[in-house]
Order: sequence, then structure tokens, then C-alpha cells
Amino acid sequence: MEEKIKHNIKLVKKGDQSAFEDIVAYYQNKVFAICFRMIGNKQEAEDIAQEAFIRAYLNIQSFDENRKFSTWLYRIATNLTIDRIRKKKPDYYLDAEIKGTDGLNLYAQLPAEQALPEEEVESLEMQSYIQNEIMQLPAKYRSIIALRFLDELSLKEISEILEIPVGTVKTRIHRGREALRKRLRHV
Repeated sequence: MEEKIKHNIKLVKKGDQSAFEDIVAYYQNKVFAICFRMIGNKQEAEDIAQEAFIRAYLNIQSFDENRKFSTWLYRIATNLTIDRIRKKKPDYYLDAEIKGTDGLNLYAQLPAEQALPEEEVESLEMQSYIQNEIMQLPAKYRSIIALRFLDELSLKEISEILEIPVGTVKTRIHRGREALRKRLRHV
């Protein structure tokens, strides 16, 4: 697949806009997942992912074909997400009550596809709780934790995406894990 992506990049650089559609189709779920895990909001993650693809398209000429395209694209998405996090203060959470309602929260707005068994519900609640605790970490640790443990990227890939030394990545992973461990110690 990597060869097909490289071929499509060459076509895009020559002006073939339709070749970029295949690139978007291949990476859209992964880019969305990276953004969502960092920002925790589906709509914002979709917006950021779309902006990442627009930026990648507009700057495709600057892409070095000797490097991995995915790393370059994930760096764009991660940087955009970090910028969005810095610009906004958290002003709502899924469990926050919606003003003007009788105790309804944003969880009530999520569509239910089917009833889940009790174990699945408990698992989802725990995942949600852990995601919420990750969201409380400082942005520099949040991005590292998301890229390393949720997206399962290597230290080198994280280093390239965030443009920091591998040693710094290791330090932030350690400190981020410790901060998260302290937040989760009562679980």
C-alpha cells in the first residue's frame, strides 16, 4: 500500500487532484482517531482531520518523498490538534448537564445503536473514565500518551511527528504515565 501512496503523491504533485482522494480514503480514519483521542470531541476531531488533509494537499510540494507520508500527515494532524487545545479552554464534558434541561447530559445526545451487555457497558464506562482522565493531563503529555498507547506508534514515529528528540519522548511518556497513574490510583 505504501508504494501506491507514493505513486499517488507523485500524481498529486503533478497536478492530479483525484489521486489525493485515494490518500484521504486510506488515512481518514487514522487521522480522525489521532485527533479524537487528543481532543475528545467528535465534531472538532472531524474538523481538525479535514483541516489536516487540506494542509497536506496545499503543502504536498514540500513533502520529502524519502520519508514516510503517514508520519508527515500525522504530524500535521497532531500539531493542528495541539493548536486547537491551546486556543480553547475545556468548557464542557459529556457528563455536564445541558442548560435548560432536567438533568440531561451530552451522553443523552449520543445515538444508541443497540443495547449492550452489562460487561460491555462497564468496559465503555471505564474507557470513558480513562479518556476523561487523559484529557485532564497537560497537552504535552496528552499527545504523547495518545500517540504511544492509543495509536501504538513507535518512539521514533512520535519523535518525528512532534519534532522532538526521542529522549524527550521517553521522558514525557514516563512523566505522562506517572501523572495518569496518580489520577487513576483510586480505580
